[in-house]
Formats: sequence, C-alpha cells, structure tokens
Amino acid sequence: MEKTTRRLPIVERDEWLQPVEAQMNLRHERYERKMADIGRSAGSLVDYANGYRYFGWQWDDVLDGWWLREWLPGAHDVYVFGDFNNWQRTEIRMHKDAAGVWSAFFPAAMYRDRLRHGSLYKIHVHGDNGWLDRIPAYARRVVQDDETKNYTAQFWNPAEPFDWRGDAFDASKIGSLLIYEAHVGMAQEREGVGTYREFTEKILPIIKKDGYNAVQLMAVAEHPYYGSFGYHVSSFFAPSSRCGTPEELKELIRRAHELGLAVIMDLVHAHYVKNLNEGINSLDGTDHLYSPPGDAGYQQYWDSKLFDYGKEEVQHFLLSNVKYWLDEFHFDGYRFDGVTSMIYRHHGYVTFDSRDRFFDEGVNGDALTYLTLANRLAHDFRPSAVTIAEDVSGMPGMCIPIADGGIGFDYRLGMAIPDFWIKQLKEVPDEQWDIREMWSVMTDRLPEVKTVAYAESHDQALVGDKTIAFRLMDKEMYFHMDRASENIVIDRGMALHKMIRLMTISTGGQAYLNFMGNEFGHPEWIDFPREGNGWSYAHARRQWSLAKNGFLRYAWLGDFDRAMIRLVKKYKVLADGYPWNLLMDERNKTMAFSHGDLLFVFNWHPSASIPDYELPVQAPGKYVPVLSTDESRFGGQERQSMAAEHFSFDAGEGDGQRQPHIRIYNTSRTATVYLRKK
Repeated sequence: MEKTTRRLPIVERDEWLQPVEAQMNLRHERYERKMADIGRSAGSLVDYANGYRYFGWQWDDVLDGWWLREWLPGAHDVYVFGDFNNWQRTEIRMHKDAAGVWSAFFPAAMYRDRLRHGSLYKIHVHGDNGWLDRIPAYARRVVQDDETKNYTAQFWNPAEPFDWRGDAFDASKIGSLLIYEAHVGMAQEREGVGTYREFTEKILPIIKKDGYNAVQLMAVAEHPYYGSFGYHVSSFFAPSSRCGTPEELKELIRRAHELGLAVIMDLVHAHYVKNLNEGINSLDGTDHLYSPPGDAGYQQYWDSKLFDYGKEEVQHFLLSNVKYWLDEFHFDGYRFDGVTSMIYRHHGYVTFDSRDRFFDEGVNGDALTYLTLANRLAHDFRPSAVTIAEDVSGMPGMCIPIADGGIGFDYRLGMAIPDFWIKQLKEVPDEQWDIREMWSVMTDRLPEVKTVAYAESHDQALVGDKTIAFRLMDKEMYFHMDRASENIVIDRGMALHKMIRLMTISTGGQAYLNFMGNEFGHPEWIDFPREGNGWSYAHARRQWSLAKNGFLRYAWLGDFDRAMIRLVKKYKVLADGYPWNLLMDERNKTMAFSHGDLLFVFNWHPSASIPDYELPVQAPGKYVPVLSTDESRFGGQERQSMAAEHFSFDAGEGDGQRQPHIRIYNTSRTATVYLRKK
C-alpha cells in the first residue's frame, strides 16, 4: 500500500486541519489498508460482510440439512440442545475448526420432524468460566418465556420467505429528511407493549398525514431490559420479539415504503449488554471475545461492554450486521448511536478545548476505521442509504465523503440545539433570552456538514427530564388544556412551543427530527416499567387521543406542526442551506431572516407588540403572511390579519445599496412567515 502523497481534499479545504495533516493522512491510510486487505480476501466489502449468511443456521442443498455455526475460539467444548432433542445438553456436540468456529450438522432425514420452524434451542458452552447455557450471537429470533422470563433462541424458518417483490423504494428521492423518531413498543395508547402490526396499521398513517417522510425506529434489536430503550442490545441479528415476528417488522417497512416513508434504524454498535444469560458477553468463556480484555472492555458510564473494533472477527461481525438489516429487512439507513463513546477511549467525557483532542491518545483509531468501513459498506450495498452520526464532539471529517478523507456519514445530529432550548427554559426567563446567542447556536455548523436539527428527541422526554411542552406548562397541562380555559401559563407555553419548533426547523440544519407525540405537546414523560413504578406501563405509551380531541388544545399544536412541515416541504427550506440574517433587534427581541422568497419574523418579546414595525427584506415585492404561530386555527389570538399585504418601500442606504423594507404589526411571542410575491 502506497502512502498518501496528495493532500486530502478535506485538508485542502480547511486551513484549521492543515497543522494536523499527518494525522489526517494516517487516519485515512488505516482505512485504505483495511479496504485493501478485504479486497484481497473477499473481493469486495459487500461480499466480505456476509457473516449472517455463514454463521447461525444455514441450509446446505448438497448435504440436505442444516448447519449451525458459531465463532467461539476460547471455548473448550460446545453442544447444541433444544426441544428437538428433549433439551439434552450434551447429546449433540459441535466441532471446532482452526479459526475457532464451532459447527454441527443436522441432516434433514433425521431432523425434519424435530427441527421445525419455531423450535427452541441454546448452546451449552464449556469455557474458562464454567459450563453455561447461552444464546448464539447470530441468532435471528430470541423469545422470552412468559413464566420463567428466561430468553431462548428460536429456529426461525417460515414455510414461505417474505415476499419483497415490488419494494423498490429509493430513499434518495424523498427530498430533505423530515424524520419521525418512534419506539414501536410505546407507540400505542393502551398500557402494554405495542406491536409491529399495530404500528403499521395505526401509527404509519399518522406519520404520513403529518407530512414526515422518514421513520426512525428505536429499540429494534433484541434487548432483555425493556427500560433500556433498546440501548443494551443482547442479540444483534434478532428484531425485538416483544413487538412481534420478523415478518411483521418486514411488513411494517414494506408498508412504510408504500406510503413514501423511508425507515431508518437506530443502530447500536457502541456497546452491548453485559448479561451472560441473554447476551454475547464472554460467550466463549473469555472476557475478550467481542471486547478488549479487562477494564478496557467495560463502559463504566453505561454499565455495559465495549467492542474491540480492531479485532478482525469483531469488525466482520459488526459489518455483517450493517449489511444484514439493509438486506434482510430493507431498512433505508441508520442512525449510529453513541458515536462519541465509540471513537474515544474516554468516551467523550472530557472538554474538547483544543484541536489535539481529536488526534491524541484518547482517540480510538480502530473505531474510526470501523465507522468508515461501515459507511462505505452501507453506501456500496445501497447507494440511497442514509447514515446519521450521534457525535457531540465534532470529530473532524465525520460527515465528509470518504474519498475526501472523511468518515463518510451523511448527517450528524445537531445535539447542541435541544441542549440549548432546555437550558434556556430551565435557567433563563424568556424576557432575557439573547436572540443573538439563539441565532449562533442554531446556525453553528460547517457548510459541508449536513445537520439533523431537532428541538427535542426521546432523550428530553425520559423520566427525570421534561419535554419542552411539559417544561413550559407543567402541571397546568392537567387542568387547563381545554379550549374554554383561560390560563396565562398555557398561553405562553403554546406560543413558545410553536416558535421553538419553527425556529429549529428553519435555521438548525438540512434535516429535521421529532420524537413521536412531541409535535402535539405530549403532556407526560417516558417511564418504562420498573420496580420503582410498580412495573407500570402508564407512561410507556402515547396518548394519541389527546391530539384528536376537538375540545383540547393539543390538536392546535398538532395542526401547527403539520402546517409547518407542509410549508418547509413546499418551499424547500431545508435544502436552502443557511438562512439569510436580515435583522437582530435585541431591544424588541425580534429577528428576521429569509429562505428564498420566504421571510421569517420572530418576536420573542413577552409583551411588546409594535404597530408599523419596519424591517429590512432581501428583495422588493409584496409580502403576504402564509403561516403564523398566532393564527386562531393554531390556538393563537390572530392579532394580525393573514389577508394583509405588505409592500416594500425604499428605506435608504443599507450595506452600500438601497435597502427595501416593509412595515408589519409585530406582535409579541409570535413567529410569522411571509411569502414574497414579485
């Protein structure tokens, strides 16, 4: 492999990176060396990532039977047992090859009537930690016994394979991403665990009606503790059986595609559950099968196990997992969870106060190489695939194309935005909000880095925190959300809720995300069943009926969200890039900016409504309001007429040229969008 001689485009374009050019080159060369190794061994990265087609249960046409294979190099003995042999642990011995792969063959002539679709099984592993009953890492279906609560692998072989014919969805054609983040299990209104089928029948139509074009599904891979929100994964190739069968998840995705919705999976490759009974921890009896040995393999902040990204077999396992969900389930891409934890040995728990932090000994170069390979694989296998990085550190090149020296993600999450809103609401009275700081936070991104903006996600809704709606209106939501009630807390909360969302979507990035229910101001936190709440499902659900009730104000918030999404799509606001700053009036807490022919005016002042307020516009013309947070149809007072016409006039010199202005009634706690007509 030749060393990089040309300057990487990412360094060429960014003077800030030129002092660390050698480190950037080294990072890219590590990826290139790995790609060359894969090319020599497998031909291509796509062909390399086929672990799910070799391990686990695989049918052999030549020998007419099933193979079961598992990588367990440190094991001394391995047996497979299940209902097909009356759970006799040491009857069917697996055999080990030179690579540490154990296998057993099940001839159809002998097992046809015993090894059936739905059969339960485990492996019995003798390792350094003794004899343990375990679930194979490549199990595609894992179920929990209702009585014992124990998890068991399940032989999954439907008589007819799922019919994907006609599913030719292309996520690249949906336009700017408008993501509806959802959790299938808590998406229903009844107390209990929702199913894939319920989500398909009841929730997908809501998402479509609301105008979103992508669904981001959380907690897809199997996880033993429901309250982990899916982040303590135990079986990486098995969709959560709580919500139904793999076929029902596939039907959900196919139906979403029919509705024009992309489906993005929340992929957890940052860590895995430490449980021995359910997970892959010490599966071969050693502490370093999928993890680095000792303390280096433990994520102390999350009480979970870390992956050893530099180990070839672990890389192969994870890359095969990336391809598996795209191939077998037709997901349209991934939101990679916990990227910051992956790429730093300190997991991001430091202050990123200098450029050296991105290149010092705290950086996990193996993780960066893995993520680059994962992005290359996803886009090679499915060119329309979308990849999103959850990285709070700002690692250089995270969302730059691999060929330019980047890591290859399409988007990063704008995590500073929800943090800012929550901090404002918690610590600063809104009459003291700094509109210049607000503008800076919303627009603080590099031109090349596509950002997913969001005011709040599932993180802000968890017990111990509060949603924006709940933080604004709190207990008053229980007593004064009926439309006949008069309450200044509710009035303020409704107004700011709409303004915050419109500000975020119109300034924060090139894509937008909302967590289910937040669009209509869902009143309560998320609290999964646990010992502390009596194992209650009361807060692990979404009360959709609140938004459908014509006597409550939730419907107004939902109506505004739909109108906002419709406007953003119609005028391609997200694709327009940075907003054009026209006015920052700190005294009156008023800002104005434009996107194409749209003029956005935000008056954050709690009381100052100003008649004949003059503000600059980008071009002359007639400006007519097309959306306002104060419209009566959204629960506002409609203090300005939506039928008004505002003609520009010449207000003298501005920036070396004549600056057109308009006059409006600038009402307090209102955001209004005007359309310029020539």
